[in-house]
Amino acid sequence: MATLTIEELAETLGSGQAIAGLDLGTKTIGLAMSDLSRRFATPRPVLKRIKFTQDAALLLDFAAKEMVAAFVIGLPMNMDGSAGPRVQATRAFVRSMSEKTDIPFIFWDERLSTVAAERALLEMDVSRAKRAERIDSAAASFILQGALDRLSMLAREASTDG
Repeated sequence: MATLTIEELAETLGSGQAIAGLDLGTKTIGLAMSDLSRRFATPRPVLKRIKFTQDAALLLDFAAKEMVAAFVIGLPMNMDGSAGPRVQATRAFVRSMSEKTDIPFIFWDERLSTVAAERALLEMDVSRAKRAERIDSAAASFILQGALDRLSMLAREASTDG
């Protein structure tokens, strides 16, 4: 498995391949999936974290079922751009996953994704209890949508260059 940049992913993805978004938390992993045209990110149910071996198995089962071509994983940078302990934990998770799969991972700056997800759920008048259940997958959806928008922009730039 490789860790790719979004630009490298744009060059390697075939048409009709879906990608997944991940919001790695300490208790859950928020999931989102793109459609086959890679225009829209849709939240999926969260995975409850147990321990790495079981988390990896659940994630790989999800990837097989959904035919995931790549994972876009949120990188929780500090607001000043520095990397804290959560960034280290995310990079360690990806390193460990690299021993279990060939599916590439793309790190995506997730600053404010949870804030945006919370705001969207509030605007939809989702109750506090339901927000707690859905926030991680909504954040994964925001992370993935940002990457999908970037992939779309790269595709437009490539078509005008060539």
